[in-house]
Amino acid sequence: MSLIYPDSPRGDHVDVYQDAQGQEVRVPDPYRWLEDPDSPETRAWVAAQNAVTEGVLAGLPARAAYRARLQQLWNFPREGTPWKRGGRAFRHFNPGLLNQPLLQVADDPHGPWRTLLDPNTLSDDGTVALMAASLSRDGEVLAYGTQSGGSDWVTWRVRDVSSGADRADRLEWSKFGGATWQPDGSGFYYCAYDAPGDSDALTGVNRAQRLMFHRLGTPQAHDTLVLARPDQPDWGFAAEVTHDASWLVVQVWRGTEPRNLLWVRPLGSAGAFSELVADFRAAYALVGNDGPLLYLRTDEQAPRGRLIAWDLDAPDGAPRELIPEAPDTLETVGTVPGGFLALTLRDARHRLTLHDRSGDLQRELALPALGTVTELSVQPDDPEVFLGFTSFLAPTTPYRLLLPDGEPTALSVPPLAFDASPYEVTQEFATSPDGTRVPMFIVARRGLERGGTNPTLLYGYGGFSVSLTPNFSPSRLAWLERGGVYVQATLRGGGEYGEEWHQAGTGHRKQNVFDDFLACAGHLIQTGLTSPAHLGIQGGSNGGLLVGAALTQRPELFAAAVPQVGVLDMLRYQHFTIGWAWASDYGRSDDPAMLATLLAYSPLHNLREGVAYPATLITTGDHDDRVVPAHSFKFGAALQRAQAGAAPTLLRIQTRAGHGAGKPTALVIEEAADIWAFLDAALNSEASGSGARQVDSPGSRR
Repeated sequence: MSLIYPDSPRGDHVDVYQDAQGQEVRVPDPYRWLEDPDSPETRAWVAAQNAVTEGVLAGLPARAAYRARLQQLWNFPREGTPWKRGGRAFRHFNPGLLNQPLLQVADDPHGPWRTLLDPNTLSDDGTVALMAASLSRDGEVLAYGTQSGGSDWVTWRVRDVSSGADRADRLEWSKFGGATWQPDGSGFYYCAYDAPGDSDALTGVNRAQRLMFHRLGTPQAHDTLVLARPDQPDWGFAAEVTHDASWLVVQVWRGTEPRNLLWVRPLGSAGAFSELVADFRAAYALVGNDGPLLYLRTDEQAPRGRLIAWDLDAPDGAPRELIPEAPDTLETVGTVPGGFLALTLRDARHRLTLHDRSGDLQRELALPALGTVTELSVQPDDPEVFLGFTSFLAPTTPYRLLLPDGEPTALSVPPLAFDASPYEVTQEFATSPDGTRVPMFIVARRGLERGGTNPTLLYGYGGFSVSLTPNFSPSRLAWLERGGVYVQATLRGGGEYGEEWHQAGTGHRKQNVFDDFLACAGHLIQTGLTSPAHLGIQGGSNGGLLVGAALTQRPELFAAAVPQVGVLDMLRYQHFTIGWAWASDYGRSDDPAMLATLLAYSPLHNLREGVAYPATLITTGDHDDRVVPAHSFKFGAALQRAQAGAAPTLLRIQTRAGHGAGKPTALVIEEAADIWAFLDAALNSEASGSGARQVDSPGSRR
């Protein structure tokens, strides 16, 4: 039986742009109507697409097996890394299959623990999530932010730690920022936007963020404006209070640029901020302070990062370098008694080193394996440090470290219904067309034969200075058990090798990211690990753009593609919510100098009728207000029309879900099972050539 797609009417809308030569460029946008997620037409189309997709997925033989196995793999206690406030310890904890983790409190980091906040009680379906938790310095009061249905909008509330009761405080329309407490616990700083209209809460542009101060027990309407720059609507603010309660330090960010301003003023002062860093020339992050001496991590004159000391009593003097730039990327620095803990990246894997207050290296601390430090909880006056550590084959585990001489010791070992001993993680390097060395991690069974038939999933991101390091996913284990191979690529555009590596994948150089990814695919094929008939690709958000560009540029190289919540319309991304902020990586279509570059790789605009594309499962959420679902809707409709091969193009549109953060465990498992079953069917086919499938083929393309 052939697969018939829902009707996707094509309109006659055309946008007119200007290129670098001053010529008009007319670009049709026939699916513009799909940009309205709430119109009756779009809702009917979504329902019809989901019906087609469910019909296909329900017939995949591996779906039920994956769902059952993922339920087992996810059902283990996950203990978060503790952190301390006042005389108490706090952690996140999920005993197994709760939709949302609990927030717990104890008098000691070793327990016993009691539940302070259970987000699962905030909604019937688990779609209200705890997105932020900030404790007052004495550990007595909690400010917590929740999101609903996957939206980025956060509502702040306040809870007494001792009683577990909420106060009357409630703050709305906050986004892209946490809560920073006054040392005396009287209130906290947070970020807010103007309330959107009823029709554009999930699509309207987010600009003109304000830094506010909320005094406990007062209505939000009485909150104090700390910072706003109406003349600079693209600026946002992140406030920190130094540990000694002397300074209010504000990082001023602009979109997703890695560079920021740094402003400071004495805490309690209502005067103007001193603009310590007054232009967007580099990244500056507060590490700690000793009185007027600020310790800052920066990449100014050091693309891989360095640690400096800046004296506020002599702000015009040259900062003193403590930890100089090195071959490893300096990712994070924490202030500890008498020195610093530095977290660095070497070929996308973490190292942890201890330095004295002069920055001199004291020793390297042994980490359990090739992996990632997920959290580092330090205090400048407490030798007890807590960290989370994970790898591809081991879940995140909390560790305790007692300085200066101790080594990380696991607080607990998560019991897992999986034997990792038959598997291994290796690292190999591909060569991009311009000669760049591109690392990738390969997770597979030991002694894997390279006969070209291994079902292999290649995953990537490559943008916004985000580093992809070894990470654990229970769902991936089910893929490994069924003979699958997982490969994670380290692409330009990320932050793994510092700011030069990031910049090499931005703007007019964005094609480098796709070239790196395609080079990794070529390496896997050339070394016999897999072949095009058994190779799939996956990525989310900016990684969804990566997958969309790869499948439109080299469709014959892959048998399956899974672009998730992807940025797929590169000409219009800036017109929705926070999309404008991505221009530092992408450029904009209303810049004539960038138009040709964006048109050259925009996935939506590079689909060609008559081409056999890989089997594609597009996933998104109808409440995604980070990358609005119109990207996926329009790309899916266009791909269904263009597809000339036998492979299906399916859209899986989750209702009451957003960009991914806070998604309930039940929905995560359902989505993962569907993706793995889809890939299992597409990549285990014995037929050769791109597009060979064991699923129904489309009989009608509209």
